[in-house]
Amino acid sequence: MSRADTRTTPAPQARHVLSPPAELRLAFDDNKLASEVFGQYDQNIAKIEHRLGVIASASGNHVVIKGPAEACGRARRVFESLYERVRQGQAITLGDVDGTIAEIGLQGTLFPAGEPEGARVHFDQIATRKRGGVRARNLAQDTYLKLLKRHELVFAEGPAGTGKTWLAVGQAVSLLEQGVVDRLILSRPAVEAGERLGFLPGDMREKVDPYLRPVYDALYDFMDGRAVERGMQTGMIEVAPLAFMRGRTLTRAIVLLDEAQNTTSMQMKMFLTRLGEGSRMIVTGDPSQIDLPPGQKSGLVEAVRLLSGVEGIGHVRFSGADVVRHDLVRRIVAAYEGAGNPPERNAAGS
Repeated sequence: MSRADTRTTPAPQARHVLSPPAELRLAFDDNKLASEVFGQYDQNIAKIEHRLGVIASASGNHVVIKGPAEACGRARRVFESLYERVRQGQAITLGDVDGTIAEIGLQGTLFPAGEPEGARVHFDQIATRKRGGVRARNLAQDTYLKLLKRHELVFAEGPAGTGKTWLAVGQAVSLLEQGVVDRLILSRPAVEAGERLGFLPGDMREKVDPYLRPVYDALYDFMDGRAVERGMQTGMIEVAPLAFMRGRTLTRAIVLLDEAQNTTSMQMKMFLTRLGEGSRMIVTGDPSQIDLPPGQKSGLVEAVRLLSGVEGIGHVRFSGADVVRHDLVRRIVAAYEGAGNPPERNAAGS
């Protein structure tokens, strides 16, 4: 009996516990592109094997897939989808492999009896000059990107590693490059310094840099370093501490408020009412990591509750299952979610 015949673990998305064994052979046109699909030391193949419960072996531009028939069919579609992406000049990471598997899994759910012609489901994407097309990696991210394109104000809640801030920055850069907006404004509450930024050395940008470093990292992912520096100098890209937003009216701007769980009710109301003509706002945060003093309400939690159902406002909530940063991060978040949040943080965010 072959090795494939003895494997009993079905694909995570399989609809049946048992499926007849199968063997599929794929041949790609370009050896170089095929090697990019397989990944360095075949790491992408290993990811597909682990996620779909199949055994795949590659040689040159060929790959042989063995395992349950349904899982083999999904693996084939994953390989073909990844090949199409590299053929279009897009790089592939392990996260992209995860996203493609999730995308193919959704297609199988929607069309269990076979995929109708032209009915393929594709996750939404954003495009920037530096990175090209960046596609959502799971259904939550797909929903997020659709909301960002449809609404002027979007709230995104969820744990670390779900892509809340990264995708928000990508969408902001995309709108800036398309000329939909004229400015990109980045803001974040400096809770750790108690908003007393004057005690930190340097000018205003140097004072808030430590608090906005994650946003900067995302910004440099989507824009060339020289373009970022030029944007900072001309005011096209602005770093504005939350405490300094009061009294402003922001027109034709995309405004991102990160770590919003650490805003107070008054700060959040002040921020949201800065929205001017032709502007968009994205508010991201993790309600499970509130650093406000015990007993103080989180502006993010309150805003989501008060504004639920208001026309023109989008809201997406990510869970630990949506973590795309690293498999271990997903398991860490799941462990904390399973243990529950500390009582004092629940009180602060209620």
